[in-house]
Amino acid sequence: MVRGKIEIKKIENNGRLYEFSSSEMEKTIERYGEFSNEYFVPGRPQVQPYLEELKKEMDIMVKKIDLLEVQQRKLMGQGLGLCSVAELQEIDIQIEKSLRIVRSRKTELYADQLGKLKEMEIEVLDERRRLREKEIKERLLRPLLPVTFHTEKGEPEGGYRTKHSSEVETDVFIGLPVAPP
Repeated sequence: MVRGKIEIKKIENNGRLYEFSSSEMEKTIERYGEFSNEYFVPGRPQVQPYLEELKKEMDIMVKKIDLLEVQQRKLMGQGLGLCSVAELQEIDIQIEKSLRIVRSRKTELYADQLGKLKEMEIEVLDERRRLREKEIKERLLRPLLPVTFHTEKGEPEGGYRTKHSSEVETDVFIGLPVAPP
């Protein structure tokens, strides 16, 4: 059997999407929706009760946040007009406790910083002492360097000078200076 060539062309403007089923797709989807709502799967939570539970938890959290904001305002000194003497004393005690905690933490930080500065001071003093010793050793143990003196003919003569004295150039001439030619 011989197969013939099929010409492939672009389909232009079908006007409708095709369904690949023996019956209509909409009826199948409706049946699925009915079937899934009729039967409850015991491991899966129902959506509506779960949402209601979440709303209750959200209301409780909003109330807690409101109470915390009121308490924070009282600690900051705002809205104290409706407080009783007992409530004011409790706020005073809370502020004193907080103040002690803050001061102790500040003291710890200052002590740590002071310890680090003392360590740095010891290191700096040790380095200074080491450099001072090195400087003294260099001064005492400077090697003698040869010094060259020139005669009137310009020939070098031997001698010694230290590093320190090498900064000054001196020439020694015997006799009258020779005029340049």
